[in-house]
Amino acid sequence: MASAHSATTPANQALTPVPQANRVFHFHEHAALWFSLGTGLLVMQIGAYLVPAVGTRDALIAIVLGSLIGAGLLAWTARLGCQTGLSSAGLMHSTYGSAFARLPVLLNIAQLLGWTTFELVIMQEGTVAILQQALGAQPGGVLDGMSGKLLATLLWGGVLTALMAGSMLTLVRRFVSRFALPLVIASLLWLTWQFGVRLHAQGFDAFWNRPGAGGMGLFSAMDLVIAMPVSWLPLVADYARHGKRAATTLGGTWLGYALANIWCYALGVMVVSTVEPGTNLVGALLLAQGGLIALGLILLDEMDNAYGDAHSGAVSLHSLRPRWSIRAAGLVFALLCTALALVLPIHTLEPFLLLLSSVFVPLYGVILGRLGSGAQVIGAQRQVDWSAAALWVLGIVTYHVLRVYAPEWGSALPTLALTFVLAALTRPRRAGGLTPARA
Repeated sequence: MASAHSATTPANQALTPVPQANRVFHFHEHAALWFSLGTGLLVMQIGAYLVPAVGTRDALIAIVLGSLIGAGLLAWTARLGCQTGLSSAGLMHSTYGSAFARLPVLLNIAQLLGWTTFELVIMQEGTVAILQQALGAQPGGVLDGMSGKLLATLLWGGVLTALMAGSMLTLVRRFVSRFALPLVIASLLWLTWQFGVRLHAQGFDAFWNRPGAGGMGLFSAMDLVIAMPVSWLPLVADYARHGKRAATTLGGTWLGYALANIWCYALGVMVVSTVEPGTNLVGALLLAQGGLIALGLILLDEMDNAYGDAHSGAVSLHSLRPRWSIRAAGLVFALLCTALALVLPIHTLEPFLLLLSSVFVPLYGVILGRLGSGAQVIGAQRQVDWSAAALWVLGIVTYHVLRVYAPEWGSALPTLALTFVLAALTRPRRAGGLTPARA
């Protein structure tokens, strides 16, 4: 009876390590994927926000240091995913126990629903702006008001749904690394050239010595920069588990994301420094020569971000409901996010999404403290690892206390450091270690 039941129960692919023979990602696939995921309008918008607050020099220092540290944490988690072959949900199960891990997995699904919806809204708004610029806005026309929003949202939602029906491995290897990446790099190069010429004409010294208006220190600015790579921590293992070697997984993820993060943040700084105060980023990009085409390519690349969120959401959903295949869960996920993009006031939900994301900083501090050094902690064999759960709660409290009472020191790095050290010191001593991928 037991064997018959197990034969009819689908394997939980999210909690089962990917066999070494089935891993196909090399260094360039990891680098291409994470450069693509690190490129986006949201990153540029945050870069544009930094300069008025801290000034040019401190903004650029925060961008470089924050990107290297944040991408390093992302790469470390990617290495762990490759070593174990486990998804993000699998790492949560191994650290927190099979019962307790359902809570962070559910929170991850909730935030991925929100971020996928947010990406669809960004693409919808950008598409309407591009078409209005190219065709001319006409009051009451098809691009005006709800009709334009409906058409653009259904367009991108349909593309996302079609992609979810295919293979993630094929998408990354054949589309992202071979086709999308060169186009995105070309668009970034063109926009950098255009706004670089403007900066030169206005005087580089004035740009470099521009003071900040205050309200944010260097560490707070770094915290804001680190927030972007840290937001990908709950997703990175879902892709890194398909890497052939741990070293190339770490190196490709680190290099790809750090370059994209630095470039897009810096481009946002350049844009805001060359336009009239109050000009929105999309409008500024459209005003650049060739900006229509460049923005269109960047907007197309936003689909990678939406797909990355949706695929990881599907993997997490599959970990809770193994009878739903990852493909079927992905289709449901894409359709639900398309519907939400039509009705939710997503921009008013952004602070909630950022608040929800803050729980994953200490969550992964504990995971890296327990598993990041290669020590074996098989928490999934028990219901709850109470020490790991307590450290996570402590980390959440620490994050928000720092945010309120010591904002000048930032929240992400101190919280990560605290939870990592405490998790490493309280790590159960067990024989053996993680079974690594080829180094």
